[in-house]
Amino acid sequence: MTTRTLRLATRGSALARAQASSVQEALGSRRLDVELVEVETEGDRIQDELIHRLGKTGAFVRALDERVLAGDVDAAVHSMKDMPTEKPNDLVVAGVPERAPAGDVLVTPDGKDIDELPEGAVVGTSSLRRQAQLQNYREDLEVAALRGNVDTRVEKLLATSLQREHEARIDDDEERKGKHGKTDHESEFDQRPDEWFDSLSELERQAMGRKVETEYDAIVLAEAGLKRSGLADKVEYQRLERTSFVPAPGQGAIAVTASDPEIIDLVHDKLDHPRTRVETTVERTILAELGGGCIAPVGVHALLQGEHVHVDVQVLATDGSEAIKTSRNLPVGNHANAARDFAADLSERGAGQLVEDARKEAEEE
Repeated sequence: MTTRTLRLATRGSALARAQASSVQEALGSRRLDVELVEVETEGDRIQDELIHRLGKTGAFVRALDERVLAGDVDAAVHSMKDMPTEKPNDLVVAGVPERAPAGDVLVTPDGKDIDELPEGAVVGTSSLRRQAQLQNYREDLEVAALRGNVDTRVEKLLATSLQREHEARIDDDEERKGKHGKTDHESEFDQRPDEWFDSLSELERQAMGRKVETEYDAIVLAEAGLKRSGLADKVEYQRLERTSFVPAPGQGAIAVTASDPEIIDLVHDKLDHPRTRVETTVERTILAELGGGCIAPVGVHALLQGEHVHVDVQVLATDGSEAIKTSRNLPVGNHANAARDFAADLSERGAGQLVEDARKEAEEE
């Protein structure tokens, strides 16, 4: 029997390739050779824009799906949270694998949680939702733009503290030696500068070489991205409470899109995780009904619990000054329609106006 080669489109970032590799491995066990095809997207090309300014058409998605529709590849692998709620009629989300942790984490050089950050601390994020949530939770925090791959963002965080420590060690070493190379005092460090540098991880060494443009006290990332990038055990982080920092719809989930019926059936049969499919359907349905896309700060998180889907929703003003936050249990047997009704109620309670205000702000920028 001939083995078929399945071509999967993916972005070229380390995180995107890690996600695509997990799909490749799952499909590869079914007499399939799976080839990854890297595709550059608009979001990859434009590195100095915040995500919400790149438009609602899917800055990290559209180029991949166009390759699917053109027949150049069989399917495309996406981070579901990056996908626009509107998609071409011929395109289907064929497979949704089991979701990784959905929440956000606060990464700091020393493991502080958000309440321990000093007044006026600078927190980096590329997300309009996270920015609004941070300002809503602590209005004294300064939120600064942060783009790049996960490892790049972590390096930007670590650069300042590592470079300062390196300078302190060099100064201490010079003072210890004295002008004539003689020891004048005891060192406060247990390692010499070169020994300390040799003990650093590759991530820390990369951070040491970065030019510091913004001094971040902390950054906010998706826990799933941190884990899939292999960095979760290399940095200090604290999970952010989901009641105050409701995740983006679909966060932590992977979506595989396809258009050929045979490929759709194959991917769905091999990859689809029913629980994740229900939860993400609820989340994205509410987002679609509210019309938030990536131009408004909207958090939606669904959790299947027996016969119900528990849903937390948070819609904020872009500056975090207002927030509508509520929860509801939806019947799993009618979850999509119940999600639409929930979104309609939210809109009437003021969420629709917050989304509209955000849309107008985006159009004026």
